[in-house]
Amino acid sequence: MNETMTAEIGPVQLLAVGFGPDAKFEGKVMQELGKLEQQETIRILDLLFVMHDAETKELVALDYQGEELGAIIGALLGFDFEGDTPKANSVPADSHAFGLSERDIKAMAARLEPGHAASILLLEHVWARDLKRALREAGGVPLGEGFLTPEAIATVAAELVAMSGAVEELEKEEAKEKAGAGTAA
Repeated sequence: MNETMTAEIGPVQLLAVGFGPDAKFEGKVMQELGKLEQQETIRILDLLFVMHDAETKELVALDYQGEELGAIIGALLGFDFEGDTPKANSVPADSHAFGLSERDIKAMAARLEPGHAASILLLEHVWARDLKRALREAGGVPLGEGFLTPEAIATVAAELVAMSGAVEELEKEEAKEKAGAGTAA
């Protein structure tokens, strides 16, 4: 991707979720992803289900859908889907890149236990497009990112609950003020 193109896309996250042999696929996860896409919070860029085959001890792609879904993640994992694998673009050395490398992604998949499957989702955080642009224009350089572990959250749980309550109260007050201003007009 060239710099102009990456400036127009929000932050891209790879999310890999493992599932054991007893997983219950009822469509709820896809419903939630669909809801987030409809709300334009995220955009699904790619999705691939893989499994560590217990007999062959190899990672296999499940439900590959060609250009529709799976090709990008498949390329990152080293799959060759009949020549339609996208070519990787180089990232300049001074780009201040951070996050998962292709090697990290392959290692993540290699840790999948035999008989277990994973859903690997590549999504754009649409909500953060303008924030990303503003940070870059201000000269901001990414230093790190990630979801907090349950253990990290536990150390500040009381503070998070208090902050969440305070924000909700402020939002309620703002909504009341807007409603009052709307009836006065």
